[in-house]
Parts: sequence; C-alpha cells; structure tokens
Amino acid sequence: MIDTSAIRGKLTPNRDLSELTWLRVGGPADWLFQPADIADLQAFLRMLPAEVAVFPMGVGSNLIVRDGGLRAVVIRLGRGFNAIEVAGDIVTAGAAALDAHVARRAADAGVDLTFLRTIPGSIGGAVRMNAGCYGSYTADVFRSAQVVLRSGELVTLGAADLNFRYRQSDLPEGAVLVSASLQGTPGDPEALHARMQAQLDKRDQTQPTRERSAGSTFRNPAGFSSTGQADDIHDLKAWKVIDNAGMRGARRGGAQMSEMHSNFLINTGGATAADLEGLGEEVRKKVYDTSGITLEWEIMRVGDP
Repeated sequence: MIDTSAIRGKLTPNRDLSELTWLRVGGPADWLFQPADIADLQAFLRMLPAEVAVFPMGVGSNLIVRDGGLRAVVIRLGRGFNAIEVAGDIVTAGAAALDAHVARRAADAGVDLTFLRTIPGSIGGAVRMNAGCYGSYTADVFRSAQVVLRSGELVTLGAADLNFRYRQSDLPEGAVLVSASLQGTPGDPEALHARMQAQLDKRDQTQPTRERSAGSTFRNPAGFSSTGQADDIHDLKAWKVIDNAGMRGARRGGAQMSEMHSNFLINTGGATAADLEGLGEEVRKKVYDTSGITLEWEIMRVGDP
C-alpha cells in the first residue's frame, strides 16, 4: 500500500489505461498518479518504495499497453505541467504541453518550431523520442530539460546528458521529464502559421488522421525521417518496405495496417493489444523474409501480455 497522506495529486489503484492511449487498448496499471505540480511529484517519488517501478506516460499517442496491464506506478502529468512561455527565441514548455500547442504559441511570437505542429503527443514525449519530421528533430532545437529523478531530486539536463539519436534519447531510469526549453529561429508569424497549415493539409491527404492509430509504427530503416521534399528518397522508408512485402492493409482481429499509409497501425474497432502487437510482428517477419530488413518498432510496447 502507498501512503497518500503527503501528496496533493490524485492516486488511483488498478487504473484501466486503455482510455488513456490513442489506440484505446491495454489493461490496468497497479497505480496511476497525477501530481499537482513539481513539488508534489518530488514528494511522491521520495516516499515511493524503491522496489516499485515507475512509468512516465504522456498522452499515450505512441504507446501500446499490453492487455495484462502494467506492474508499476504510471505517472501522468496534467494541467500543472502544460504552461508555455516564450522569451526571445527560447520557448519553455511543460512536459504535458501538446506539441501542436507549442508550435502555435511559438509561431504567434515569431519563433519557428513549425515541425512540431503535426507531431502527435506532448513535449515530454517529443524529447524522450527525439521526435521529428520534415528533416527537423527535437534535438536540433533542444537546449535543456528539467527532470525529477527517481529519488525525487530535481535536475537540469543538457543535450549531452540525453545523447539524442534517431527516435531515441537516454533518460535516467524512472526519471520524469517535467519541462523543456527549445530554441527556434526567428520568423514572420503569418508565414509560420501558413506553413503549418500547409503541413496539416499534406498530412491529412497522406495519413489516416481520422483513424484510431499511434502515428508511425516502425522507424525508417534509413535512420531518418521523411523530409517532405520532392527529392525525398523512399527506398528505405518503413512504408515502402511494408508495401514491398505485400502488407499494406493486412489485418489481424481488429487491427489493420492502414490502406492509406502502410506504416500506420490502426484499431478498426474492438482490437486488443495482442491483435495490434501481433500484426506488427507479422509485418516485421514478412519484411525480413522478403528484404532481409529488420524493422524496429517506433511505438513503445509495455506491460504484461
């Protein structure tokens, strides 16, 4: 049992996680903690027994929670962690601030963080996964992050500490990222908003944005994001090798590889986490059998089967 007397946030036992992920699947977490603010999070982590695992969760946009649930305390940041402040060309955002909101607020202030506009999820996840598109990555604009360690200590980490790589970074085990500072380049607000609208229009034409998905399922074997430019090379894009393996539109239970964009795994209704992960593994096997390429998951999968 966890002592709740010293905390101000909301602690819920056996919390079903399916409604908190974009794919709407998954079993319960042992506990879900929603801290009131940074001090509340620090106090909670300090008093939490060391043997209890901690899993920081954003808005669940890039996550499959397995059907057996998660033997951990899931920490989900909310309103106390979504402030966005702009000072010159530096934008500081709480980890729960949505990427799209940060991009728009920055553009209002004449700061170019437009690549974030079409990335699903929150700033905490963008830093953790070094999210990017159109040839830009979070690492390119990252300056620092505030992180609460598993011990409850609040520290500031720089880019060297996080060791950014394609769709990866290194955060200390059990640490919770609470805010990040990003440095954009100056731009005309009207032009920045126009560029973001064009990006949204293009995304809606090429991706199943109205379906229940978690964004790109697999990392590009080429090791970089699509640039969105006319000279972009597609040979080693995940969608291309999936197409070549004949897996566009493949189904398993309620799970399907999208007909519109074959690197998008969607819940067509009633899918289980096992359906989704199982279909993903079928795709990986077929791609390997046909091309010798081993696709790496971009969607995080956690918990017990």
